[in-house]
Amino acid sequence: MTVLEHRPGPMARVGGRLLRSRLATALATPHGVDSYLTHFNPMWAAHEVRARIESIHRETDTAGAPVATITLRPTSTWRGHRAGQHVLVGADLPGSAKRVTRAFTISSAASVPGETITLTVRSNAEGQLSSYLVERAQPGEILHLGQAQGEFTLDESPATPTNNHLLFITGGSGITPAMSMVRTLLRDGYDGHAGRKVTFVHYARSPEDQIFAEELQQIADADNGVAVHLHHGDLFSEFGLRRIVGDFHDLDTYLCGPAGLVELVTEAYTRDGVLSPKLRMEFFKPAVLRAASTSDEPEGEVTFTRSGASVANDGGTLLEQAEALGLNPESGCRMGICFSCARTKSSGTVRNVLTGEESSLHDEEIRLCVSAAAGDCHIDL
Repeated sequence: MTVLEHRPGPMARVGGRLLRSRLATALATPHGVDSYLTHFNPMWAAHEVRARIESIHRETDTAGAPVATITLRPTSTWRGHRAGQHVLVGADLPGSAKRVTRAFTISSAASVPGETITLTVRSNAEGQLSSYLVERAQPGEILHLGQAQGEFTLDESPATPTNNHLLFITGGSGITPAMSMVRTLLRDGYDGHAGRKVTFVHYARSPEDQIFAEELQQIADADNGVAVHLHHGDLFSEFGLRRIVGDFHDLDTYLCGPAGLVELVTEAYTRDGVLSPKLRMEFFKPAVLRAASTSDEPEGEVTFTRSGASVANDGGTLLEQAEALGLNPESGCRMGICFSCARTKSSGTVRNVLTGEESSLHDEEIRLCVSAAAGDCHIDL
């Protein structure tokens, strides 16, 4: 068959090509090759990517928001990932009428096909999938994956050494992409010599909330050129960062964390109204949800034409307003990544809540989760 649970040999690769051929697709119509393969073994796949949960390790036990690292073994259709990338994860949860899909950053070092990966997830009371993975999932369960995606990735490597001083600034569970990057550097032979340095600055609410505490201590104690600075209960300050690294504006900086941290750091990296090109950042929710119109108050009416439902525009995303009406559009990441909530806007103006860009084109495809109405708007839903 196409998928072995480790790196496939020549016969498996030939089988994989046959199962991905037009003939196999035609024979499997209308259900598709993968729907048949999963009846024999859920880890066999021709096109889809699935993963088996190998283990679940609790990182913190903070009441209401515990964190766990889930080790996954993907099918051989997984193409690997670069340090810092994220993946869409789907699960058919008990009692749920449809598959729940969310995006999670991969916390393990960069991978190739045949290797396990890890996700480090914080349970969220409002997040069906995150709370399930941390508190109820069991080894042996099968999850659905997309391929890795995202441009928040590391350029530096031992194979292409530079004298760059890398600076990571993270907060809370935003530590995961930075850990993937540092783990990749150390695994691949980075040793801190030849003038190369890494400074890792992380903010957590308390020592009990600190993710990867033991591993970070081991990294800090080793002679590897990586300096670790953990702050518990403190807020980021430009003065504090200068005490650690001096003039940080010239350092290759990777930032990931909650909106409050992102705002403070971007202010520190802004000079004369210009944000330093050395700062790269990743956040899954917009720091500020921009108003749905150019005025302070949202205007107009949102009409979901197929259902015949209308609502006064409240400034929220179109996905939120549709769900408030009792509509149940397909959605996944809820952050503009997976395009599963894409629908046609027949008329009206929408604003992208991440970028602030507006569009008034007729019959254009928009993503409901990151689009807000700017006046009257008609959506094919």
